[in-house]
Amino acid sequence: MTTPPATIPTEPVPTATTAPEATGSSPTLWGHIALALTWLDAANPRTDHETAMRLMKVSEECGEAVAAYIGMTGQNPRKGFTHTLDDLSGELCDVAISALVALATLTGDAHTAETHLTAHLSRRYPRLVTLLENAHV
Repeated sequence: MTTPPATIPTEPVPTATTAPEATGSSPTLWGHIALALTWLDAANPRTDHETAMRLMKVSEECGEAVAAYIGMTGQNPRKGFTHTLDDLSGELCDVAISALVALATLTGDAHTAETHLTAHLSRRYPRLVTLLENAHV
């Protein structure tokens, strides 16, 4: 077995099980990601293979979203209308969740992933504002 690169944490970061997300109250996005990461790390410790599988899960979920869209629009005449907007919305949520779990796997934990995402959004935001101003909306 090869040693993972130093930039990919191989040890899960402990997460409190007394968080509101663990006790059944309404979860926050990042609380949910932290719990999912803790559960995945317990079931499948972080190895090169597991990291790759978590990245591939994002593509799998994208495929499910595409299938739901095809089913919602009835694009496949053999199958007809098989999905609803709610089905598609759920699949898109699964895409976002799997992407954030993959990000948290690569960065070490949900808090660090949130920090990375916030920094990324901060870098992109000025350009988006400029594009919107130039669009004359």
